[in-house]
Amino acid sequence: MTLTDAVKIMRGKPGTSIKLTIVRDSEDKPIHVTIVRDIIKVKSVKSRTLAPGYGYVRISHFQTQTVRDLEKVINALKKENKGHLNGLVLDLRNNPGGVLNAAVGVSDSFLPKGLIVYTEGRVDDSSFKFKAHPRDLVNGAPMVVLVNGGSASASEIVAGALQDHKRAIIMGTKTFGKGSVQTILPMNNDAALKLTTARYYTPSGRSIQAEGIEPDIVLSKVEIASVEQEEGYLKEADLTGHLENGNSDKSSKSKKKNGTADEAEEPLIKRDYAVYEALNLLKGLNIIKTHRN
Repeated sequence: MTLTDAVKIMRGKPGTSIKLTIVRDSEDKPIHVTIVRDIIKVKSVKSRTLAPGYGYVRISHFQTQTVRDLEKVINALKKENKGHLNGLVLDLRNNPGGVLNAAVGVSDSFLPKGLIVYTEGRVDDSSFKFKAHPRDLVNGAPMVVLVNGGSASASEIVAGALQDHKRAIIMGTKTFGKGSVQTILPMNNDAALKLTTARYYTPSGRSIQAEGIEPDIVLSKVEIASVEQEEGYLKEADLTGHLENGNSDKSSKSKKKNGTADEAEEPLIKRDYAVYEALNLLKGLNIIKTHRN
């Protein structure tokens, strides 16, 4: 039995139950489980605070409610960070695409003006233009968009628009290159014919099809491993009778205050090099901005 056949058998009316028999190598006897069928709602937008003032949003695919969910999580991130974000990491890695209007809406959430994407085809009615409205959910805070070879279609539209308008730095590896428009024509006998009728173009006129989006900063696939601090170096604080700096009380209070956030940040940073680099880049951009001001 194939996976598709098994799924067909398990599907049914929500609220009804089905008994499954599961066989595992680690178990001596088959496992019997009764589950209740229901409508599965996949959450396409997830978020968290990486560090004080820096947010992280992952969009796994583009649905009709993605823009609304994006606005909710960004408002929640602002609330967690005293009403303001210093930077945002938008993760579109392995996002296969989805609803075009959702991709336009996500781009529009960060672009105050300008063209987002347009299409061109052989006939006039296959050409469309989508433009941004004057709003920015993060008020112009620096952004890094993470992409890879699994980022396709709608996610490439977002990355291309933000890159062309210099609204975000694109980081990762080259995207998939799915930039074609399909039109479905109804046929007889409940059949349909899908035709490729146009191509997607970024605001600067780049075709996404079979080209993809080249990141501004290319990241190789690496793993992060913690390194123990070097020992053997004598510091001023190690000397007997050393002079205190007068910040002991402030330092201890700061450590207590930030301890929870640091502990929450550590797991994602340890396992995800791209997020680690994106956060460092955002911090660097803000340091430069502060010095210029």
